[in-house]
Amino acid sequence: MTDAPSSPTRRDFLMLTTGAVGAAGAACFAWPFLDSMNPAADVLAQSTVDVDLAAIPEGQAITVVWRGKPVFVRHRTVAEIEEARKTPLSNLIDPESDQARVKEKHEPWLIVVGICTHLGCIPTGNKAMESRGQYGGWACPCHGSLYDTSGRVRRGPAPLNLAVPPYIFLTDTVIRIGAEEKAHG
Repeated sequence: MTDAPSSPTRRDFLMLTTGAVGAAGAACFAWPFLDSMNPAADVLAQSTVDVDLAAIPEGQAITVVWRGKPVFVRHRTVAEIEEARKTPLSNLIDPESDQARVKEKHEPWLIVVGICTHLGCIPTGNKAMESRGQYGGWACPCHGSLYDTSGRVRRGPAPLNLAVPPYIFLTDTVIRIGAEEKAHG
């Protein structure tokens, strides 16, 4: 018996063609599903929000909406900044310095996403009459998490600090939430 040299057969061609058509069909089927995960046009329209800080007195805060989420903009007092800075990182559930959560030369301004990192509730403490909890920041009314004046979780069950969204200072009194600083180089 002699071995015939291996050559493509009609069956090999049909198998490759069937596989290619099947892969193309799967991609056509999956595309609408994957495309539906992109942000909606109304969300993209809100991709940045400009906030005038001049109207926020020291010790007060406002809530703005960015990408459908509440964002807390707080004008911190000197005492709140000092309290946040003297807190040992070892006392924090999610250790992060106050300096890492604010922009240099703009330390009085704290900008955080106002969604508890436990189950997504909106913490109280952004309005003057609301409870700010034991640490002077925010208190989650759902499960009792407490945040300090730097938005760091001090008592759980929340596992993480309030998120700091990307933002830049356009002037000393105007910020743009949703914009990132461009690297110089």
